[in-house]
Amino acid sequence: MKKKISVVIPTYNEEGNVKPLAEAIVTVMETELPQYRYEILFIDNHSKDRTRMYLRELCAKNKNIKAIFNARNFGQLRSPVYGLKQATGDCVVRMCADFQDPVDMIVKFVREWEKGSKIVIGIKKASKENRMMYWIRGCYYKLIRKITDIDHIEQFTGFGLYDKAFVDVVRDLHDPMPYLRGIIAELGFDYTAIPYEQQKRKAGKSKNNFYSLYDYAMIGITSYSKVVLRMATFLGFIVGGISMVAGIVYFILKLLYWDRFTAGMAPLLIGMFFLGAMQLFFIGLLGEYVLSINTRVLDRPLVVEEERLNFEEKEDSENESKTGKA
Repeated sequence: MKKKISVVIPTYNEEGNVKPLAEAIVTVMETELPQYRYEILFIDNHSKDRTRMYLRELCAKNKNIKAIFNARNFGQLRSPVYGLKQATGDCVVRMCADFQDPVDMIVKFVREWEKGSKIVIGIKKASKENRMMYWIRGCYYKLIRKITDIDHIEQFTGFGLYDKAFVDVVRDLHDPMPYLRGIIAELGFDYTAIPYEQQKRKAGKSKNNFYSLYDYAMIGITSYSKVVLRMATFLGFIVGGISMVAGIVYFILKLLYWDRFTAGMAPLLIGMFFLGAMQLFFIGLLGEYVLSINTRVLDRPLVVEEERLNFEEKEDSENESKTGKA
């Protein structure tokens, strides 16, 4: 029997992209990779536009196209990983729905997979999107590589091919806040990286904003870094030592020049504001760790499905047995 390639695509308000993207992927699979069976799995994060209507039309026309409709928006982290777990192929390609991930890269990924690579990922060498965001992302990747114990992959968005062996590892995880970059670096096999240029979004607006990107960054830091918490301890010792030395110096100067030396209010105010700001910063950081722990302890499901299309009953039962609480 022919091997099967799954293509998993998370969507949210992508009415202008789902049809042309599905057509482009079908063309690639049927003309350049005819030796493989394929499935295209769209997992929709409760879109408010006509995305679901178009997905129903696609599923009705092509039984190789499947769809999962989430009961609500479960975020950019959880939904794609859940889709990865529901795929039934011998390998799974994960890509975005906005054409920023080039469809022709699928063929390149598969060729490396055929050579034996268990994970093949796309690395952005350049981006036609906002240059400032590209630079900020680069700074974040460099920072997190320095403060974590694992080898984080720079300029990697999740776009890539994952062998069934790695997907099975992901299925066994019960993490309600899955951070795919960290999972690959910590638990994955050796990977092959292929550079590409990220394209402009073809239609619609980006769903990323400052809060969503901040949330994603903090999950990466709180999941894999101890440095920032220990930095708070070290800074506490350092600032405490400096304060003690400054206090002794001021005391001696006051004894020696009691009639001329006045400390004034400025040093006190500066010291108070500095210490207060530092305390608030690390209390907020500690809160991020507590929030991360609380979310994982609750162990809620990644998503709750409202409906699925073109899934056979046999496949449904197999996926349920594989994913469990996932």
